[in-house]
Amino acid sequence: KMVDPTLAEMGKNLNEAMKMLEDNQRKVEEENEKKYARKDIPGPLQGSGQDMVSILQLVQNLMHGEEEEETSQSYRLQNVGEQGHMALLGHSLAAYISVLDRERLRKLTTRILSDTTLWLCRLFRYENGSAYYHEDDREGLLKICRLVIHTRYEDYTIEGFNVLYTKQPVIYISSAARTGLGQALCNQLGLPLSCMCRVPCNTMFGSQHQMDVALLDRLIKDDVESGKLPLLLVANAGTPGAGHTDKLGRLKELCEQYNMWLHVEGVNLATLALGYVSSSVLAATKCDSMTLTLGSWLGLPAVPAVTLYRHEDPSLSLAAGLTSSQPVEKLRALPLWLSLQYLGHDGIVERIKHASQLSQRLLENLKNLDFIKTSVEDELSSPVVVFKFFQEYSNRDQTSHAAQASTIQHPIISNERHIYDTFNQWLGEQLAQLVPASGVDVVELEDEGTCVRFSPLMTSAVLGTEIQDIDQLVDCLKMKIPVLTSTLQLREEFEQEVRRTVGLLYIEDLGWPGLGVVRYNYHSDGKNDDKQEKELEKINTELLKKLNELESDLTFSLGPEFGGQKNCVYIGMVTEDLDVSELVETIAATGREIEENSRLLENMTEVVRKGIQEAQLQLQKANEERLLEEGLLRQIPVVGSVLNWFSPFQASAKGRTFNLTAGSLESTESMYVSKAQGTGSTPPPTPTSSLAKQRLPGQKAFKRSLRSSDGFSETSSISHCDDLEKMDQRPPTLSPGQEQGPLEMEKAEEQKEVAQAQTDTEDIQSDRSLPDCTKVEDQASQR
Repeated sequence: KMVDPTLAEMGKNLNEAMKMLEDNQRKVEEENEKKYARKDIPGPLQGSGQDMVSILQLVQNLMHGEEEEETSQSYRLQNVGEQGHMALLGHSLAAYISVLDRERLRKLTTRILSDTTLWLCRLFRYENGSAYYHEDDREGLLKICRLVIHTRYEDYTIEGFNVLYTKQPVIYISSAARTGLGQALCNQLGLPLSCMCRVPCNTMFGSQHQMDVALLDRLIKDDVESGKLPLLLVANAGTPGAGHTDKLGRLKELCEQYNMWLHVEGVNLATLALGYVSSSVLAATKCDSMTLTLGSWLGLPAVPAVTLYRHEDPSLSLAAGLTSSQPVEKLRALPLWLSLQYLGHDGIVERIKHASQLSQRLLENLKNLDFIKTSVEDELSSPVVVFKFFQEYSNRDQTSHAAQASTIQHPIISNERHIYDTFNQWLGEQLAQLVPASGVDVVELEDEGTCVRFSPLMTSAVLGTEIQDIDQLVDCLKMKIPVLTSTLQLREEFEQEVRRTVGLLYIEDLGWPGLGVVRYNYHSDGKNDDKQEKELEKINTELLKKLNELESDLTFSLGPEFGGQKNCVYIGMVTEDLDVSELVETIAATGREIEENSRLLENMTEVVRKGIQEAQLQLQKANEERLLEEGLLRQIPVVGSVLNWFSPFQASAKGRTFNLTAGSLESTESMYVSKAQGTGSTPPPTPTSSLAKQRLPGQKAFKRSLRSSDGFSETSSISHCDDLEKMDQRPPTLSPGQEQGPLEMEKAEEQKEVAQAQTDTEDIQSDRSLPDCTKVEDQASQR
């Protein structure tokens, strides 16, 4: 086959460029410690220009040179794949095709646009539809709103906003829709926020993430009675948070009743390409328009989103911006046109089917786990799995809890909700870090709170998620559940122990995922606030350092970087074998030790300063006395030397020594007499926790599972050894009716003689040692 040399060279250059950009290796001579290199500073544009290799090298340095983030970002870049190269090639081809002559360009763009639209309509069961390709996924809905305005307001093209003023349009969106969607539409359309009506979700019946159809009906009636014009309804086939689908069939009937436009968006629209589609999602094929995000579903980079719609008037579509007379605008579909041909129908269906199988695999495993609560709409075909850690109140009084739950916004219930949100936030972050290929993230839901979401349609094609990644995710979840339950159960015990301990202050921080927060209280003794704050920070910082030096499985830190309490010790997740009382006692004892050392250092500094002043005064007085004893003549340089030669003056050395233990000055005469320096009193040993002393070698701190059993085994082993010794010394006994023979009697006599000989030998040795000891004592007394 003949290939255009330009196209062949373009494909070759693209492959070379992608290899250079995906190469993540650094140069050996690159200095990593320099944050800003000389080459990163923008300079003047070179007059002679640069070659392609140098420019691509610059792009690579900008992409990877200063990147110090997690490996997940580089992991995403490494999974572009050949189908991604086809999409990137489409952008290069679009630039090349745009230079063709006008007639050829028109024919080529018309073919590309018609082929892509036909394939998508057949693939997603949307008959007789048109397509609009756009970069921003909200742009398609914006163009649809303009189309509906042009359709419902016939004089809008001539009179503009005046026709809207007489009859205000209303756009209805679900409260579970994307954040900021309504405000973005109003800003782009030039409408006030009063034109946007948020429809609440179900509260009594049905899913709490579905739009309340009965309430929507009442809202539309109220708007019609007030002279407003219901314009458009935005429904969800897979809400952004939980992935639930609105009741599209009933919503379509309601829109036909009030002559409204129904637009549907959501991740569940991808399942329309499968052989089996749930009835709730299949109803989306009857809507007026839908938005598809094929880039994330199929793992295609830089491909546009598509909005499929049905409308009979092409002039209004042109006025709304859904179609364009410029051939270059139609080239937006070129990357998608190339990628769809490369994947084929089977490849597209296989990717979407694989994502659905991943979600079903995870859902089946989550059903067998305790303390995990799932929130899915359809267990058979839901492509989004949302779950959270939740522990029932099994150890508490059910009646009291029910009474508390009946109270509106009870503080205990709100605190427990906040704690569960914090723990689930930590769980989602841990799972995403341990299994990055799973693509799980944390989502905030209005009713359930903080949950962990797994949406493989949005991530699996890019990350390359496989079944073994789901199994690894479940294994990690099984490891984290005992830690969560143990920490949640021990939080209250830790709080009570801290509040009962003198010197410790419990800090309630509901946003900390761990055992709790504690602060050692510093006794100020009348110091000002600034000095007290510094001492408090110093003691707690040293306390944190001491705790981290212990051999334990606990994590001690200063807390979160933003929003945490100052001068506190944050304790992380714990296991069920934690001894809370030992932990609190150790923290209190260590804090007291640090405070005592700090006070001792302060007192010692003051005592040493006063001692130095006193020593200077005594030495000055001693010098004056020495001058009086020696006389005036001895102070004259020449005369004093001659006088000292004829009549030497014997003066006793009078020095001073400072006793740090007693805090007093002492004379050095005793040192010169005994020729040795006194050691003084020995300071008392630092008190330690009695529980810490009982820890066996190799056993980590704050463990309570083996303490009692170890003590029992040690006691039993010692008593067993004593029993064995007594049995050895005891003469053998005979059973009743058994008589001793001559041989046995002879052996018994021999054993008695051997024992008597040993006893006599020991007595003789002890008698011989007594005179020696007496002699040594007499010699010592004579000395």
